[in-house]
Amino acid sequence: MNQPTDSQLNRRTFLKTSSGAVLTAGALASAMTFPNVSRGQAKDDKLKIGWVGCGGRGSGAAFQALMADSNAELFAAGDAFKENMDRSINGLKAYLKDKAERVNIPQERQFVGIDAFQKVIDSGVDVVILTAPPGFRPQHIEAAVKAGKHIFTEKPMAVDGTGLRSVMASAELAKQKKLAMVDGFVWRWTLANREAYKRIHDGAIGDVLAVYSTYNSGGTDRYPNVTRENTPSEVEYQMRRWHYFQWLSGDGIVEQAIHSIDKMLWTMKDEAPVKAVAHGGRQVRTDKKFGNVFDHFAVEYRWENGVPGYHYSRQMDNTWGSVADRVFGTKGVYDGESASKVHTIRGENRWRYRPEEGTKDDGYQTEHNELFASIRSGNPINTSDRFIKATAMGIMGRMAAYTGKEVTWEQVINSKEDSFPKNLTWDSKLPEVPVALPGITPLV
Repeated sequence: MNQPTDSQLNRRTFLKTSSGAVLTAGALASAMTFPNVSRGQAKDDKLKIGWVGCGGRGSGAAFQALMADSNAELFAAGDAFKENMDRSINGLKAYLKDKAERVNIPQERQFVGIDAFQKVIDSGVDVVILTAPPGFRPQHIEAAVKAGKHIFTEKPMAVDGTGLRSVMASAELAKQKKLAMVDGFVWRWTLANREAYKRIHDGAIGDVLAVYSTYNSGGTDRYPNVTRENTPSEVEYQMRRWHYFQWLSGDGIVEQAIHSIDKMLWTMKDEAPVKAVAHGGRQVRTDKKFGNVFDHFAVEYRWENGVPGYHYSRQMDNTWGSVADRVFGTKGVYDGESASKVHTIRGENRWRYRPEEGTKDDGYQTEHNELFASIRSGNPINTSDRFIKATAMGIMGRMAAYTGKEVTWEQVINSKEDSFPKNLTWDSKLPEVPVALPGITPLV
């Protein structure tokens, strides 16, 4: 993997404001109404989409990509497991009904296996959707950028420091090649959140004093029917239960709760924290089938100006659920519930988000609308500066919880942790990685 030199990883360089700005409100409205009109790639040019990782989120992303551009088609697909791809392709065709021909993926462009991503990239596509498990993301992003493809990548973009540096190098190359690189941090793309965080940045709650977020959900066991007894190999077993193995998911704080952590970063105008301390463990995932991940985390992030950020997340069934954001300021308090679209400010500048009548606020769709509009316009969006920081914040929280140590930003981006197996095949012998023990597990 190509990695930046130490001089490229200094804090001042890394913390620069993101250059991957999204479209203006006027361009957004245009993209939503006429998504395939403009300069750059002519509207008469069909955009061929390659799809890597055909699970549930991948199916949603593939559909949204088709809805974003009326002259785009799904041209190739790849997944480790054939039944995933068959189910998703057939499901999309059935849902699209009279537009099913836009899923133009004949058998010869359906690729199965661990190396399917490269075959999709090499099939003649213009844009790739990367929605395989996160552990594969650095490798997939690197291959797509080297091949000159525009990218939609789900979050997170890496699961450890080695993968993070690979993505950093790929992102810089994408900028040089003027390739679009858009993230799946869905709440960044909703109109409600954009309005809320604009108000925070404009001073509606005064100076930020503290930031709080939660991502408390169920999901103790997502794959009750997948066992070692009914799975041919250990590699396949872990890939089919990928949420529960750190090399594949990064753990829950990196794979899922990172949405809330990203909004903490957004609050701080995309300036990364300088350090973190954390607690975490596993109380209900005690069986070996849950691999080596935790089921709860509590992290305190600290920014250079002294502002603290408190994040809490868990994945336990039959518990109180909460995906909430709260920002305390000198003039008021912001409360946000992205899923329910409830956004309020209490204090000197009282406010409540009220969408315009008839407005559809679907961040999953908007992220693709803006991606494809930017390709057509010749001004491709690259949001990598901020999505790399969000990914690093998730990894930072996990590292602090696993080790029990205070972890600095420099330690995260220079971490030598490299959890992804080399030369992975179905027959690879995977190392047994124990559940982390704070105070014993080393900081790598």
